[in-house]
Amino acid sequence: MAYIKFNKSELVNLEYSLKRELVAGSGSGAYGNTTICMCNTRKYHALLAVPIYNFDGGRYVLLSSVDETLSVAGKDFHLGIHAYGDIYDPRGHKYIRDFEMDPSPVITYEVGGIVLKKSLLFTPDSNQILIKYAFVEAPAGTVMSLSPFLAFRRTHVLTHKNSEADLSFKEVANGVAYRMYEGFPYLNLQFSEAFEYTHNPMWYLGITYSDEYRRGFDCKEDLMVPGSFVFNVKKGTTIVMSASTNEVNPKGIKSRFTRVLSSTIPTDSYENLLLAAAKSMVWDVQGSKQIYAGYSWLKPGLLRETIIALPGIALYGLGDRKLFEEILDNLIRDNEERLFHRTTQIEAPLLLTDTLQQYIDFGADARRLWGKYGYVLKNILKSYLPGRREEVAMHPNGLLWAQKDGAALTWMNTYIAGRPVNERPGYQVEVNTMWYNAVCFAIEMEDKYGSDDAFVRIWTPIRNNIENNFKQVFWSDELGHLADFCGPEGMNREMRPNQLYAVSLDYSPLDEMSQAAVMKVIRRELVTSRGIRTLSPKDRRYKGVYEGNQNMRDEASYNGCTRPFLLGAYAKACYKLFGHSSTSFISKLIEGFEEDINIHGVGTFSEIYDGDPPHSPHGAISSALTVAEIIRVKYMIEKNREI
Repeated sequence: MAYIKFNKSELVNLEYSLKRELVAGSGSGAYGNTTICMCNTRKYHALLAVPIYNFDGGRYVLLSSVDETLSVAGKDFHLGIHAYGDIYDPRGHKYIRDFEMDPSPVITYEVGGIVLKKSLLFTPDSNQILIKYAFVEAPAGTVMSLSPFLAFRRTHVLTHKNSEADLSFKEVANGVAYRMYEGFPYLNLQFSEAFEYTHNPMWYLGITYSDEYRRGFDCKEDLMVPGSFVFNVKKGTTIVMSASTNEVNPKGIKSRFTRVLSSTIPTDSYENLLLAAAKSMVWDVQGSKQIYAGYSWLKPGLLRETIIALPGIALYGLGDRKLFEEILDNLIRDNEERLFHRTTQIEAPLLLTDTLQQYIDFGADARRLWGKYGYVLKNILKSYLPGRREEVAMHPNGLLWAQKDGAALTWMNTYIAGRPVNERPGYQVEVNTMWYNAVCFAIEMEDKYGSDDAFVRIWTPIRNNIENNFKQVFWSDELGHLADFCGPEGMNREMRPNQLYAVSLDYSPLDEMSQAAVMKVIRRELVTSRGIRTLSPKDRRYKGVYEGNQNMRDEASYNGCTRPFLLGAYAKACYKLFGHSSTSFISKLIEGFEEDINIHGVGTFSEIYDGDPPHSPHGAISSALTVAEIIRVKYMIEKNREI
């Protein structure tokens, strides 16, 4: 039985259905993304967007959508839906009877005595989407016509009618192929059944993406419909269409659909939806396994996002240690400059320590792990010594000072008019907590499993120096918590979640009484049912709703919006300080995400939520950070129940 369903009254209500999005990935870097009523509302929406490595490796929309027309008894019923300004034409959503994930999206249309089930399925190892049309009921003489809408453009930009477009086609086995511009791959549309094709290229002008309009971006584009495919159908007819950058054998299309569907993770429970979401975040980028940061506009292989999300995705979710190390090895190989020399993500290299600590807690052999990755962590630490990096360096007090005019050097990295919203120059509390954790871990591992006595001898005084100065620099008796950062203008008094890491990480420079005080104020001012606020509502800069133009949204992003991924660190801190008694409260914290499983990204979880109730979701509709840390929290809950 399907866990996610929508009924007719929900689907025909565009105010409701246009806000709920389907998203699926192939594992090869291709994806499909649209709304549950099949109307595209973003420039990122597509039935098939693929990476093109001979360009820049970015994703490009090839197939924007496919419109179906059913003809019976002299009447045509158009199942597609597009917006032209405020006008929707056609309005095929009114024929949708229901929608369910079982395990892939299945949309049932009912009109003119016809009952049609349309199923969408991405193949796991190629740039291919399969669309199955199954006619449960169909009067004699029923005809179905399919019209593909082509874009052939980068996901971040829109396209318009132009004379450079190649409007021709070539025949392939039981199908046709298009390539609108030189350098693109061919889009092969092939079918399991016979058809008649009419080539009649036509631009559809002014298709409008309402979500881009709402966000203040360019929102209109022109799409090319090159022709139509016509099928004679009857009750029991099943047609499967393959849209792919590779030509396939049409005789195997139906069996491939069945085979892929049978190997797809069932969507019959919340837990399986989490696993499916985790699996969709693992991409094979030209033979290199990477974590995709989030659908549909983020990138794979990002340093910070991968370091944080990797344990939740690969270990707690998929239970695959080999995958964990493969992705980590690829990340280290691709990020030597950032890890060892310079980066605007100054805390990311230090967070690698926490990733490895989680791996050891999961059961990895500490000796083997230090033998493999010890040199990486030691070189990361050395890169923060004076004179090694321009953007950050250790001061005589043992703490890290990071400052670069006009640059946001931490994870709070939004910009308005080229200037950071939260520059945070100086000693950042989370950076120095991560620094301390990394130094302590490296000393312990090298002392136990290494042979570099000089490293231990040199770094032990540095660790002691951090211990002696951390609280003196960051703690405020007046506030009862840690400063967010201490910069050229002194102690910053904003109440933010960055101090959470001073409790959650394995090694803390704070005594237990101070850690408990930090957790008390975080729970009182920052904890919500959809993550941890990025700023206390008591602050004058607090913005509790992510709305308005781009500048307004960027201002709110780290000044009030919640970040669900911080729940992983929060849960770890609770268990570390308060033990099993935390389980009930932590369980309630993540229960709300199950309620949101059919909101925004259907079957997955969003990047950010409003700081104010009802905590509406925003940002990337499927975030690797959110998915990974929800899985991590559930893992911690179950682990503590077993003890």
